[in-house]
Amino acid sequence: MTFGGRLVFDNVSLSYGDVQAVRNVSFELEPGEIICLLGPSGCGKTSLLRLAAGAEQPNAGRVLLDDKVVADSTTFTPPEKRNVGLMFQDFALFPHLSILDNVTFGLQAMDRSIALDEGRKALARVGLSQYESNFPNELSGGEQQRVALARTIVPRPAIVLMDEPFSGLDQRLRDNVRQETHSLLKETRASAVLVTHDPVEAMGIADRILLMRNGELLQVGTPEELYRHPVDLESARFFCDFTEVEGTISGNVIDTPLGTYTLEDTVPDGDALMLIRPHAITAAAAGSKKGLTGKVVQSRFLGEITELLVQFQELDEVFIRASTKHLPKRGEVLNFTVDDELVLIFASDSTHTHVKEHVS
Repeated sequence: MTFGGRLVFDNVSLSYGDVQAVRNVSFELEPGEIICLLGPSGCGKTSLLRLAAGAEQPNAGRVLLDDKVVADSTTFTPPEKRNVGLMFQDFALFPHLSILDNVTFGLQAMDRSIALDEGRKALARVGLSQYESNFPNELSGGEQQRVALARTIVPRPAIVLMDEPFSGLDQRLRDNVRQETHSLLKETRASAVLVTHDPVEAMGIADRILLMRNGELLQVGTPEELYRHPVDLESARFFCDFTEVEGTISGNVIDTPLGTYTLEDTVPDGDALMLIRPHAITAAAAGSKKGLTGKVVQSRFLGEITELLVQFQELDEVFIRASTKHLPKRGEVLNFTVDDELVLIFASDSTHTHVKEHVS
């Protein structure tokens, strides 16, 4: 059984020459917790992972593992003495070694018979016992990924560090392997840090997400918190595609081409953006007079959902993901309603609030 470690970043900064990759980052990874470092390429998330692994030493601040300082400006514990496991996006399996020998590669200091027993237990956990004598090129990409995961957990590291571990897999396989990885990490009670640029991936595996931009932590919270309450306009766009409608705020009411809305919080008067999620607009029941009248200019059936482009008066075409219970046809004129809970308002200062009530 693995017992997860506690990782602390205390006001950590890292520079490569004149380029500051990480700026004053502080966070805590609790034992057994899975966190995702999320952000676009170049935001500093991989640099944070390298600092945790011991591949880099901070210019300022401290890195602690189980309350012991493993790195600061004067102290440095090398990677092999940190009890961390690394899982790479390219799997990094040795092609000339069997699957079992790949898994037990990090157990060379252990008695051979014990190491093989531990390796077989790890392979059983990832459902690959029958492949222990095979070589990596005989396995699929998803199976190789599970071998890499088994090799990472077999030494029972305090922290598991994963760098874009699912990026080389196709979408369906990626979803399956991510679920398996989450289950295994929770089963072994491992603490884990995962780097990704995919918000869907982060929400699917993380207990908490650390959203990064330009080397800084922008927002930290649960997947639901970051999705429903993004800290600014750019963060909102990172998590979801929106229809963006310009509006004007006056007296805590925003007036838009899609109607007038009362806001939950006090927001300064002036220009604003209303952001509408693709599934926030739904077709009203046949014959209903409620809602906004729109003309369907494109309808694409995709199984569980239908993607629509709808033309509303005074607006460009609006993208909608709708249920397939009613399949609107191209050219059909329907009434549509907006779910206020799936709408965000950003005033000129980029402070957002949820819509509270549709006035008209």
